Amino acid sequence: MKKHFTIGMAGHIDHGKTSLTKALTNVDTDRLKEEKERQISIELGFAPLYEDEEMQVSVVDVPGHERFIRQMIAGVAGIDLVVLAVAADEGVMPQTKEHLEILGFLGIKKGIVAITKIDKVEEDFLSLVKEEIVLELEGSVFENSPVVMVDSLSGKGIDDIRQQVLSELDSLEARDTKGPFRLPIDQVFTVKGQGTVVRGTVYEGSVKEGQSLLILPSRLETKARQLQVHHKPAIQAFAGQRAAVNLSGITREEIERGDVLVSSEHFNVSKCLDVSLKASTALDHLVKQRTPIKCYIGTSEVMGRIVFFDRNEIGQEQEEILCQLRLEEEIVTKRGDRFILRRPSPQETIGGGWVIDPLGNKYRFGSKTIEELAKKKEGNPKERISSALMEEKGLSIQDLIKRTSLNESEITTVLEDEEFLSYNSGFYTSQLIVQHVTEEIYDRLLEYQQEFPMKPGRNKAEAVQALQEIHPKTLLDFVLKRGEEEGTWKRNGQFVSTADFSPHVPANWRKRVDNMLNAIKEDDLQVKYLDNYLEEAGIPGSLRMELTYFLVEQKLLIPLDGQFYVSTERFNEAISKLKSQTADSFEVGEAKDILGLSRKYIIPFLEKLDSEQITRREGNNRMWE
Repeated sequence: MKKHFTIGMAGHIDHGKTSLTKALTNVDTDRLKEEKERQISIELGFAPLYEDEEMQVSVVDVPGHERFIRQMIAGVAGIDLVVLAVAADEGVMPQTKEHLEILGFLGIKKGIVAITKIDKVEEDFLSLVKEEIVLELEGSVFENSPVVMVDSLSGKGIDDIRQQVLSELDSLEARDTKGPFRLPIDQVFTVKGQGTVVRGTVYEGSVKEGQSLLILPSRLETKARQLQVHHKPAIQAFAGQRAAVNLSGITREEIERGDVLVSSEHFNVSKCLDVSLKASTALDHLVKQRTPIKCYIGTSEVMGRIVFFDRNEIGQEQEEILCQLRLEEEIVTKRGDRFILRRPSPQETIGGGWVIDPLGNKYRFGSKTIEELAKKKEGNPKERISSALMEEKGLSIQDLIKRTSLNESEITTVLEDEEFLSYNSGFYTSQLIVQHVTEEIYDRLLEYQQEFPMKPGRNKAEAVQALQEIHPKTLLDFVLKRGEEEGTWKRNGQFVSTADFSPHVPANWRKRVDNMLNAIKEDDLQVKYLDNYLEEAGIPGSLRMELTYFLVEQKLLIPLDGQFYVSTERFNEAISKLKSQTADSFEVGEAKDILGLSRKYIIPFLEKLDSEQITRREGNNRMWE
């Protein structure tokens, strides 16, 4: 596939970045009136540099003045290679050093040093100038980078630097164009007759004309009405390209720089980030716990505070610091995104690093939190997926993309491992989680059965509800069904119990219950109210309802109504006796004489036969079914 790259021009103010860009592209990127008047770059400038069948290259001209640091960070955040402009007559300046540090924090690994304005220095001194600049760049991302001598006005070295750029880019891998589309917006404007247009560098994925899109964090829905790449209409824009997208149904006022245009819900919107931070070596002031910060990610600039878990302040520490950023506004980010922290006042760069987890939680101060963050940081794809599943128990592939910042291909490859399994048509979990949930359900069933041994088991809905605060309901349903299939537990209608469980009277009450049942049996059908038997047997009130339900479920007693309960054995004997001494039908008086019962008992008995569909009442007669 064709590779698309964006390179950045960085460096101190008035060191010739814009002139070099114009010499390379024949485009003046200073387009604003104020930029022309002051002869400094205020906004990001863009121009096409090169295109053939295999590669397309764009240039971003980044403002060098310290007041425009946000634009500078926004410009370099999406680039693949940096050309650092250093004027031969001035050398490395303080602003140059700050740019170098920011480039390092942003993870820029490819660079070229352009020593500009060489015609302003005598030729005999150029080798000495180069030596001094290279020495100043030691320890930065430009150490050992190619150095090219150029003069934009005379054209010296312009072809050399163009070839050097193409050579360096040729060795780079293309950005991911298969994943979800993401474009951090750095410019928003209105075109008469067309509506709202946004510009930015496509970080990943691709976008097609007519495609439905989402603006985050506001979640506004829109469509890509038209696309342009370097002022030329395009049907599709790819990762690594500078693109302008004409949006439908959106006003200019609804979007701002820092918003992100995406193709799906895969991207996280968050205010709490777990991060790996490296402090600036040029810090003039200590950074204390919960110090206010400006956080730059992509094209976003958001206020927030920094939270440490193993210290209360940092100075010019060189080691990695695992900490958290708690922001005042939501931003769009994913694992691996680079960021810069600046102090609002006094203004200075605090440091930079990358996002470990875009969905950070609240943690306690201490070594345990640092250990957990370290595990998160080091995780390979499998570990990251396992970690996300351990937190959420069950996730779809779309959720895993959000949680792990891996692409779909990487995730599906890992999920092929037998350690993972799918459920509920599109959700995934791990064997370990299923085992844990199974044990948890089993233990809770055991506990319930010990507390309520006469019940047939725990109501399934109650069992699920009790665990829903910890596990997704869909996962619980899956584990319940799997456990039943594997014989770990069994279902009895709406009730669930362990496989070897049978409802029973507790041992310490068994003798009293047996005595009560014998007493009811002896009274045949002329029983007393059940409460009388329960009281005589010494059964406590707290146990009576449960015991009654158990005796009926176990078919030891038959309820004639809400108060009379007879022995099942005697009930069946009475039916047999009545049936043997009557024809196909009989009357109440006939039944009274045969069974020797008063109206007090015969009416509930006969109504029970009707309700059980043993008989059918027709007027004063009852027909046997």
